[in-house]
Amino acid sequence: MAKKINKKRLLIYSLVFSPDGVSTAYLYNDIAQGFQRNNYEVTVLTTTPHYNLIQEALDKQPLRKRFLGIFFTSKLNGIKVYHIPLKKYKNSLIRILSFIYWHLVSLIIGLFLKKPNIILTPSPPLTSGIISILLAKIKGSKSIYNVQEIYPDLLINHGKLTNPLIIKFLKLLEVWVYNWSDSVITIDQNFYNTIKSRVRNLDKLKIISNFVDTELYRANSSMPLPEIFKKKDGITDMVYAGNIGIAQEWGLVVDLARDIKNYPITIWIIGEGVKKKYLKYQIKKHKLFNINLLPYQDRKYMPAINLFADFHFIAMNKSMEHDGFPSKVYTIMSSERPIVVVSSEETPIVSFLEKTNAAITVTNHSLLDFKKAVLKLEADKTLRNSLGINGRNVVKEKFDKQTVIKKYIKLAEDI
Repeated sequence: MAKKINKKRLLIYSLVFSPDGVSTAYLYNDIAQGFQRNNYEVTVLTTTPHYNLIQEALDKQPLRKRFLGIFFTSKLNGIKVYHIPLKKYKNSLIRILSFIYWHLVSLIIGLFLKKPNIILTPSPPLTSGIISILLAKIKGSKSIYNVQEIYPDLLINHGKLTNPLIIKFLKLLEVWVYNWSDSVITIDQNFYNTIKSRVRNLDKLKIISNFVDTELYRANSSMPLPEIFKKKDGITDMVYAGNIGIAQEWGLVVDLARDIKNYPITIWIIGEGVKKKYLKYQIKKHKLFNINLLPYQDRKYMPAINLFADFHFIAMNKSMEHDGFPSKVYTIMSSERPIVVVSSEETPIVSFLEKTNAAITVTNHSLLDFKKAVLKLEADKTLRNSLGINGRNVVKEKFDKQTVIKKYIKLAEDI
């Protein structure tokens, strides 16, 4: 009779997870399944899909109502997922109350789950760290807090948070979460340098980068492509795919589109977010027929969309560029496509890319230099190919999915 293997248990507590179609959800889908393949019993506490609803994904992973809709359940390849209702409310008070509801119901459900060995929680929001720590202390588990974005710094730097009492409270809460978690993960050296003074025991602070599925995102992918994406002879396609939010400098992109109207370049912007209405208005106002503005596409199309682009672009908002790192950088590089990046020196994205020779960086936020970089790539296919190959090589060596997930598993074993 075969000996039964006792599986360790991992609980993931995340604001987003499958079938939500957003980058952090995709990241944690892969992490969850990576632990599952390494003999962990994985359970997820999350919200109902509310960021990017993709019908095909919802059909594949249907949610089942439990206890009159207090929460829902689903399964991702055998992983049990608990979904607590949450929507993107415009009213701030309702939004705060919905977050409180999510946290309270999560805590109650978590108390009734089998004791996990590890509780893994990504930011944002900062408050999710409180719930994971409370659950870990009550159930005798270890908690790992994964800093994907630095809060409240991001809100403060963008002017979204100005009340000194609230700022002081959130900064105290941030330090509390770092120091009561059993381990804290940052995604790069810049993030590490930013928060290390806020962590009393630096032994618990680790760097584990985000990653990319290099088999899914590759230059010879045969994945399908939506019909709207059709190559036109003599036209260069530059692409941005992701959140159309406040972290990007959309005014600069609009100015670029106005300046290159007469060049054979099409700008594709794919996604959703609070700045999409602004873009629609600017496109109509300035008759920017060189911009194609599209909704989010199903993830199955993204490898082909990455390849459709001759090159990609990311224009970071100057007030927020120090507090985030777009994970799309890895998938673009893995697809052997170069990037034009607008961001100041010594920001996470520039500090990373300057070591790769896979991008052109514009560190002064200048329209003139942004335009020069775009036209340089438009005119030089050899340069595009060279930068693309460099990016692919870097990702394969350091940011492959399997390599990085092994680091997560080793950390879980070590603590």
